Amino acid sequence: MNYEGVLTKMQTENGTPIQYYLVFENDFLNVNQLLDKKVSIEFLRYQCLNCGLEKKIYRQGFCYDCFFEIPQAADWVIRPELSTAHLDKEDRDLEYEKKVQLQPHIVYLANSSNVKVGVTRKSQVPTRWIDQGAHEAIEIVEVPNRYLAGITEVALKDHVSDKTNWRTMLKNEIKDEDLVAWRNKLKPFIPEEAKVYYIENNKETNLDFPVLQYPTKLKSLNLDKTPFYEGLLKGIKGQYLLFEDGTVFNIRGSEGYVVGITVQ
Repeated sequence: MNYEGVLTKMQTENGTPIQYYLVFENDFLNVNQLLDKKVSIEFLRYQCLNCGLEKKIYRQGFCYDCFFEIPQAADWVIRPELSTAHLDKEDRDLEYEKKVQLQPHIVYLANSSNVKVGVTRKSQVPTRWIDQGAHEAIEIVEVPNRYLAGITEVALKDHVSDKTNWRTMLKNEIKDEDLVAWRNKLKPFIPEEAKVYYIENNKETNLDFPVLQYPTKLKSLNLDKTPFYEGLLKGIKGQYLLFEDGTVFNIRGSEGYVVGITVQ
């Protein structure tokens, strides 16, 4: 079976286990069905996810010019506390910013390599947790805009991590945590203007990833340095493909790369 298309982050469907899909322009692929099969990935060219031109990808699937122009790549995307749409203040495109920023957002705790705090739009639960490779997560507050979520995250970062150790996550060197207890412990540090949005009495969500075998040593596949790779697929976690020889491939980190995929 041969597939060709531009990589975008895998679409997911929560289940036991989570289902993963690679979606191309004219085709889609249920990646779970490739487990225990030999898969080859060949880098063919670049294609910017915004302008569609064959230009080297700079970051997040965009070429250099698009990355510094389009609202989808503005600083507030990574740092929600910089959001200004609630003040009617434009960063790059006020209409887009209002659409994304002025909707319900969740501040959450997720455990992927350790307990970390994060922000996502409510519509992205549990997708965001799946993409991070979290095996358990819990909501802390649900606020009406991105700015409030951002300042809450900043306040909680003084008391809990905001980073995932991707190596620990992929090796599955994790321990279960009591996220309800963590949530309760962090409650006093929520900023005054977000306290009213605290979520009481909710349970943690557990996630089940389709992994047959976790790697013990990791080698990261970089398509710029290794334009062709072939290996036996043993798992999918976060946005990574895990192969038998310890090679791991970050699909999301390779957005905008046009690839040929062959399954044997």
